[in-house]
Amino acid sequence: MFRDHQELDVTVIRVASVGSQVDADGGGTGFIDQVKHPSWWDEDTAPPRAGDRLHVVVLDASRDVPRFSALRKDIDIARRLRARRDGA
Repeated sequence: MFRDHQELDVTVIRVASVGSQVDADGGGTGFIDQVKHPSWWDEDTAPPRAGDRLHVVVLDASRDVPRFSALRKDIDIARRLRARRDGA
């Protein structure tokens, strides 16, 4: 369903000490590790809460629960990788 480096909009549905479970627009669920949420790195960013909307990138689509990242640097890396793959 998901592809590595794909960008998605998601809604946080559950938060735990290790990360957040999210529902992707268009279907499917994934997981954002706590260190892949901006609040881990920026004290001015609120921690995730159920209902939050995030723009994410798929880091590992092959996992039983796909892994996503909401970090700007990971999204930027995915864009560069997609551009290289697509020959742009």
